[in-house]
Amino acid sequence: MMRDLFEGIEWLFEEILFIPLDALRELQFDSWWLANAINFIFLIIGIAAFAYWLKELKKFQDRDEEETKSSKHSPYLG
Repeated sequence: MMRDLFEGIEWLFEEILFIPLDALRELQFDSWWLANAINFIFLIIGIAAFAYWLKELKKFQDRDEEETKSSKHSPYLG
């Protein structure tokens, strides 16, 4: 019974869920740029999130709302 369960999970992943990855593996031989398009999309999202984060940090710094005191953890750090 447990063997059937694990073989079912194996079948699900190999035959169904890895279809997009198999397509990307075949696409890499035709066009490197198309095969890596998803990586570029994630890179653009990461750069945009980093730029937004830096903009928000700059706003806090300009308003002097950032707490820079290190005394909050002084009882723990010695």
